[in-house]
Amino acid sequence: MPANSAGPEPLGRDLLRLMGVLLAGASVALLDTTIVAVAMEELTRAFGTTVRTAQWATTGYLLAMAAAIPLLGWLTDRWGARRVWLGTLWVFLAGSALCGLAWSIESLIVFRVVQGLGAGLILPLVQAILAGAAGPQRIGRVMGLIGIPGQLAPILGPVVGGLVLGSLGWRWIFLVNIPLCLLALALAHRHLHPPPPRGRARLDLTGALLLVPGTVAILAGLTLADDLSNSPTTAVGLLAGGAALLAGFVLHARRRGEAALVDLRLFRYRSFSTATVMMFLSGASLYGPMLLLPLYYQQARGVPVGEVGWLVAPQGLGLMAGLWVAGRWADRGGPRIVALTGAALACAGLGVFVLAGGAPLPVLSAGLVALGAGLGGIGVAVSATAYRDLPAAVIPRATSLLNVVQRIGASVGTVVVAFVLHRLLAGLDTATAFAHTFAWALGFAAVAALVMPFLPATAPAPPPPADTHDTEARTTTCEP
Repeated sequence: MPANSAGPEPLGRDLLRLMGVLLAGASVALLDTTIVAVAMEELTRAFGTTVRTAQWATTGYLLAMAAAIPLLGWLTDRWGARRVWLGTLWVFLAGSALCGLAWSIESLIVFRVVQGLGAGLILPLVQAILAGAAGPQRIGRVMGLIGIPGQLAPILGPVVGGLVLGSLGWRWIFLVNIPLCLLALALAHRHLHPPPPRGRARLDLTGALLLVPGTVAILAGLTLADDLSNSPTTAVGLLAGGAALLAGFVLHARRRGEAALVDLRLFRYRSFSTATVMMFLSGASLYGPMLLLPLYYQQARGVPVGEVGWLVAPQGLGLMAGLWVAGRWADRGGPRIVALTGAALACAGLGVFVLAGGAPLPVLSAGLVALGAGLGGIGVAVSATAYRDLPAAVIPRATSLLNVVQRIGASVGTVVVAFVLHRLLAGLDTATAFAHTFAWALGFAAVAALVMPFLPATAPAPPPPADTHDTEARTTTCEP
């Protein structure tokens, strides 16, 4: 395995402090989605509405997140990462307070959209700020470490949500975000000092009117397609309209060049192009099994709903371990070997459910640990590759594009496995139907493995001595 004989550049106290400051804000968004999911039944009773209507409080939130992401690059260029971070936290705080004061399901849905507009920028901003501060020599370890708390959210969210819901009521599901946001704002005001904005960047209004609704329409269409009780007409119409808008954006962006809302010339960087394809496939590989696993344990193994969370937890534990190890490995040996190892582990984990779905639960748990570790390795390798050759100035716009692609890939993965499972359950016994559907999820991981040989085989070269001041500038973006 090729390695950097000088050893990777140390993270340093300033970069670790920056990670802590950003995690204080990111934790709010990470916990919010899973906390609110627990309250859906209570919201249905409180507002006297149906589950389908109440579900729009979550769907509207997710679509608002998707709408905000394409604007990240322009907002950061125009006002700088610090102002955008603070503004994003304030929007999320305001949305949380309004949700806690909601008087009807309609008002709650509207306020969840406000909350989602803030949440949509929080995690991509964390990614963009840290990618710029870390540089290519440290990006693997940084993305690995920053990803570990994200894996705790699906585990802690339902627990915290249940405690808050049982003791304080549904309004505090949202109001609990306020002190957390205020803490994150105080830390950012004191410590966060990233580079100043590039200047008065003009908004590509035409591009925004094409890309933002196009992305939302695609994701909304895939969401409706995922619900097989819906008529396919609406979903097909949204998907066709979204595809037309995105095609229009591509034509527009090619004419606008770097002035476009998202600069498509980023695809001239081979490493970024490869990482974008991998981001789509890894999104499908991660979220497809996330949909299948709870259903499998309930329908094929007869596990009570309350115990399912404990049985899928080994995947999260494996993912955290994979992120930790892969982050260090990617910075030393390069992304390719990390991704290939991750693909082997993920395929082995999914293979357990394809070939031995009737095995004892400990065997399935071992498969989940392998699946999680493999997906963690793939995720770190993709991040290390995506930012490897990019100039610092284009990182926010590149982050927007990567996040949009990942969300579409995740939606495609869930729609495909839901459709396949629905069709197979109509003609096969439950165990066989799930085994065949897991084989489709395995196919996503196998296709991703075919792209991995195009990832860089070596770790990034250390910067020349003349660039030492650039490294110092990156690591002083968080002051004590």
